[in-house]
Amino acid sequence: MSAYARHSARLAMVLAAFALAGTTLLALTYGATKDNIAASEKKAKMALIAQILPPALYDNDIIRDAAELQAVPELGLAEPALVYRALKEGQPAAAVLEAIAPDGYAGKIKLLIAIKANGEISGVRVVAHKETPGLGDYIEIAKNNWIKGFDGTSLDKYPSKDWKVKKDGGQFDYMTGATVTPRAVVKAVHKALVWFSANREKIFSLPAQEQTK
Repeated sequence: MSAYARHSARLAMVLAAFALAGTTLLALTYGATKDNIAASEKKAKMALIAQILPPALYDNDIIRDAAELQAVPELGLAEPALVYRALKEGQPAAAVLEAIAPDGYAGKIKLLIAIKANGEISGVRVVAHKETPGLGDYIEIAKNNWIKGFDGTSLDKYPSKDWKVKKDGGQFDYMTGATVTPRAVVKAVHKALVWFSANREKIFSLPAQEQTK
């Protein structure tokens, strides 16, 4: 083999080694970043749940007793999601559902909806959205108290025809110039209530996620 060929071979090996090292580093960085993002999202989610599920309502570990729901079209869920079950002295007290309003102005709006065992909403919070800042983002609790308008509501308090924004003849407030966003949230919350009412027993009889691992 000529000196030129040997030099070229060594150069190729060095470049290959650098490429492999770079790929490995990227993979490790991605894995660590992905884990950090997942941990941050979980922490943020639990903070929101603490806002809508008063500790006095339950005495169990809602994380340990969470159950996995398969895809639920009524909740806008195309993939499995968790339902957090709250128990008081072993009896169903409330459930926190993950739901998605698919028809926000700028896309999907992810929600957490806490519903007491009697069908009354304990609270609703927005987990993620892409609504217009300063316009449709008032659905966030950090921006406005609008989302608290669901507190204490139920299918008994408002019939289905009233689960609309006031502009559409319903019971829920909205801000002028931003009707699409609250309309989507109201619709999603109503669907969640209807689904919960029809599946209450199933929700509390599902095996805990920890037991299925």
